[in-house]
Amino acid sequence: MNRILCSTGAIITKRNGRNYHMLREIMPRLACNGLEFMMYQSWHDQTAALAEVLAAYDVPVFHMTKQIGQWISEDNLPDAMAMFRADCDLAAAIGSRLLVLHLWSGQASDQHIERNIAAYPVLRAAAEECGLVLTVENVLCNTLDPMTHMRALADAYPDIRFTFDTKMAAFHSQLEMLYAPESTWLWPHIAHFHVNDYTGGHMDWANMSVKQLGRGTIDFDRFFAFVHDRGYQGDFTCEATAVNEDGTIRYDEMNASLMRIREGISGGT
Repeated sequence: MNRILCSTGAIITKRNGRNYHMLREIMPRLACNGLEFMMYQSWHDQTAALAEVLAAYDVPVFHMTKQIGQWISEDNLPDAMAMFRADCDLAAAIGSRLLVLHLWSGQASDQHIERNIAAYPVLRAAAEECGLVLTVENVLCNTLDPMTHMRALADAYPDIRFTFDTKMAAFHSQLEMLYAPESTWLWPHIAHFHVNDYTGGHMDWANMSVKQLGRGTIDFDRFFAFVHDRGYQGDFTCEATAVNEDGTIRYDEMNASLMRIREGISGGT
């Protein structure tokens, strides 16, 4: 059964001091089935406290620290692996099953993609030791594009799993590729979706912010109809931030996106 998740990155931000204890007051007001937990580098000395807070919720998906992919790109595999293993330990402790990884990230992005691709089997083995499923996300590139790298990864590792983000795909003008007959190779690998809207054009770095569903240009009627027809049974996460300048949550806005996903996967428009 499909579950609808809210990313903690959409509700726990710098604007509210990244205070994860706020989840106690936030969660009862969200129309979701659980959380995708977004891990930050600054929280790596607070894993015991995080595990205690998150134990109260269903957190099937764990978004790994973004610096992991950046450090791999920068040829710093030892530190990347140490952080990756720490993330795996926390994910296992809070009952997560699926990991979302930015295999390439930061300013280095995909400039040294051969390092990132070579690191994948080492990362996957570490995840599997903790009973976790590693997925690679189609994150932004500054050299080539996500689909090129995902195809190379799928060719090298035929059982690799992906998290597919609608906004990331739209940024690179690659959302249409999801529907194309020549992209049927991609579908067996998709284990998770990030469902976010986008207002910019092709690689429009000035319009990178994630938008709530219906606030951008993505045709979600088409997206949900296609996903439904494919028989997809995995989860969906909304990551669009709904936090005011004073740190309070725009619950109506967040819940509207979550309900739009619910309508979409149930066949509604």
